[in-house]
Amino acid sequence: MQLELSDDDATFRDELREFFTTKVDEDIRTVVRERGELTKDQIVRGHRTLNEAGLAVPHWPVEWGGRDWTPLQRHIWHEEMQRAAVLPPLAFNTSMIGPVIAQFGTQEQKERFLPKTANLDIWWSQGFSEPDAGSDLASLRTSAVRDGDDWIVNGQKTWTTLGQYGDWIFTLVRTDPDVKKQAGISMLLIDMTSPGVEVRPIELIDGGHEVNEVWFSDVRVPAENLVGEVNSGWTQAKFLLGNERVGVAPVGSVKRVLAQTKEWAAATTTDADGTTLLDDPLVASRIAELENELLALELTALRVVANSADGKPHPASSVLKLKGSELQQAVSELVVDVAGPAGLGSGGTSETSDLEQWQRRATPAYLNLRKASIYGGSNEVQRQIIAGTILGL
Repeated sequence: MQLELSDDDATFRDELREFFTTKVDEDIRTVVRERGELTKDQIVRGHRTLNEAGLAVPHWPVEWGGRDWTPLQRHIWHEEMQRAAVLPPLAFNTSMIGPVIAQFGTQEQKERFLPKTANLDIWWSQGFSEPDAGSDLASLRTSAVRDGDDWIVNGQKTWTTLGQYGDWIFTLVRTDPDVKKQAGISMLLIDMTSPGVEVRPIELIDGGHEVNEVWFSDVRVPAENLVGEVNSGWTQAKFLLGNERVGVAPVGSVKRVLAQTKEWAAATTTDADGTTLLDDPLVASRIAELENELLALELTALRVVANSADGKPHPASSVLKLKGSELQQAVSELVVDVAGPAGLGSGGTSETSDLEQWQRRATPAYLNLRKASIYGGSNEVQRQIIAGTILGL
């Protein structure tokens, strides 16, 4: 495998690096570097900055804003964004529903939704998981019954990330309860201002409001908002989840946080003689081990890119998801240890605390990243894929 970039790809990387570090608003990059929570305005501003430069939806069809990049160029784009502490374009729009509409939508749906989706003029939410249908998504029970020119939707979705900001929600619904469960599912696009739609916040263990419940009570949805054919939703869901898992190993951002942690450890003294945490052999060895594992993961990511064809991820992408989430969690745990006991208490995480920002964010970030081994396909599922498709077990 060729590990050195060609001259053209190196130039491409340098151009992206300059853009990300000079054109994206510094207040946004600062929050990302400090592992804080961005406001809706910051997310929208950052997304639109990328879209104005043609960098929000490079993987879409060219007629809808795509760039026809190679898999390696897409990899470089993704890694350089993370390296520069730039928030990637909103995934619900760019990696989930946008490609689905481009692939399965009518011409009218494409013209109506894709430009606004690319520019985040519409903020999309994801209506997939339900209280009893998470990993077993095909067991979903939210129903849609045809009534003239409308569908009547009833049911509940959960873990709707940033649903409090949503304008529309792409929703899997059961349109035929009498067939095999995968065969009776359809996808509807639902205006979240419709009567009968209610969003209820779920408070997380880190104190944040990132996810929600969404309830549908006799919600009328125009039949024209059906994506594809009736009962074809499982095909669209698999297509969407395949896109969601592309680039799922956040090598660039984890490397950035680990490098920051190394600096924090070097600045944290443990004795009057100036000894720092980085001088502790155990801390130094943990950092070295994580650096080596990240390097191995980065090389694996490049191998996956080099062997992906026809837009389909290589089976080893499951290794990226599995190991990427484990390293993300391991680095977040290291940050907590470097921050010390003061960062663990509720007083330590308060904005009025005397601790530095990175110390205040250490525990909330650690708790929040427990989800990394679940979303995008749980790590248990990835191990099954690895066993069957790579190891042949």
